[in-house]
Amino acid sequence: MKKTDVLVIGGSAAGIVAATTGKAFYPDKSFMLLRKEKQVMVPCGIPYIFGTLESSDQNIIPDAALTGAGIELKIDEAVSVNQEKKICTTADGSEIAFDKLVFATGSKPAVPGWLKGADLDNVFIIPKDKEYLDQFRKKLMEFEKIVILGGGFIGVEVADELNKTQKAVTIVEMLPYVLNLAFDEELAAKAQACLVDRGVNVRSNVGVQELAGNGKVSDVILSNGDTIAADAVILSTGYRPNITLAQEAGFEINNMGFIKVNEYMRTANSDFFAVGDCAEKHSFITRSLKGVMLASTACAEGRIAGMNLYKLSTLRAFNGNVSIFCTNIGNTSFGAAGVTEALANERGFDVITATFEGVDKHPGTLPGTQQQIIKLVVSRDSGVVLGGEVVGGATTGEFTNLIGFMIQNNMTIDALLTAQIGTHPLLTASPTAYPLIKVAEMVAKKRRAA
Repeated sequence: MKKTDVLVIGGSAAGIVAATTGKAFYPDKSFMLLRKEKQVMVPCGIPYIFGTLESSDQNIIPDAALTGAGIELKIDEAVSVNQEKKICTTADGSEIAFDKLVFATGSKPAVPGWLKGADLDNVFIIPKDKEYLDQFRKKLMEFEKIVILGGGFIGVEVADELNKTQKAVTIVEMLPYVLNLAFDEELAAKAQACLVDRGVNVRSNVGVQELAGNGKVSDVILSNGDTIAADAVILSTGYRPNITLAQEAGFEINNMGFIKVNEYMRTANSDFFAVGDCAEKHSFITRSLKGVMLASTACAEGRIAGMNLYKLSTLRAFNGNVSIFCTNIGNTSFGAAGVTEALANERGFDVITATFEGVDKHPGTLPGTQQQIIKLVVSRDSGVVLGGEVVGGATTGEFTNLIGFMIQNNMTIDALLTAQIGTHPLLTASPTAYPLIKVAEMVAKKRRAA
């Protein structure tokens, strides 16, 4: 029987960070990471193997991140966990005894059970499985007409990448616009317009009735009766947490299908943790249960679990999911953090919003200058920032992260108005028109007028 102090099950983002952080905080403890995949994909990079990257080999997380940190790596599948005896059994018959265990078992693509024709040939999913994706990618190159069901981040990114390879790509999205869950409609509309301008056909505000074909898919029949011819269909209809191992071991699962954990990522058994896509999440703003699955969130949870394995700290707790998203369509990037205006209103918050439009360099005549739009959602009574959305160029990702920091630290509009910034003509907007401060001024004016 093998023995380790800490066993991490799952080798993607959450598992890697939980193991490496844990080893850094508790160097005297032995760590083992157990995963079934020979190679692990960079989750957020998967859409780019269909266009920008030459092969999936360019989208691999090196094992050196683990082995170089002194973590033992075992390639095998966990088939059972005995909670009382603290023993994990694997597919090759091995038994691993442990003191602490972290479930980082991730998620799998959700295939709608009601969708007739989902079992036809040339209907694909997007798992984090290199072998499947390599075969899928090779086969996809033979097709011309590709329909993607779902206009979330993965659907949009895969569509844009396939569009680069001169495929005829159509996205079908039941909401009014693509990315409509992450962005308010006026900015989601801009994202959709960018896709359309680049040659992607978008059928939004309509659902799918069924997939049709004789053995292999040939048509997508929409809920309004329209038909779209398809050589292949990609289901980008969300993911479900992998919780079977934990559930069979007796751990509690919430009503959204995630492993229940507290703010330290602990389960009800203090020696067992869960992180990443399989773990329960609550909104930082609304405190409601969330189904968000992001590698960035998974890494944050992995750090929290790793730091708290043997010693809890109230300063190292996960106090809710801020829901920070970014994506890129052509030369335009989109980012969002916290709640949208629509969600804030739906949840009963009294908010003020403002949107500032400027440029990301100064003067605006500099080569490569791009439009920059920032929208903030702010609590009317306290002035605390609850959400924000960004459209622009290469700085969009970092602006979005900055808004996320503001939300997580309960930053107010007044604090933003007194913030000190550094600017440079080639790197930022003008100090006289810095977008975060200008939009804060607009919010402050509305609050004074209220």
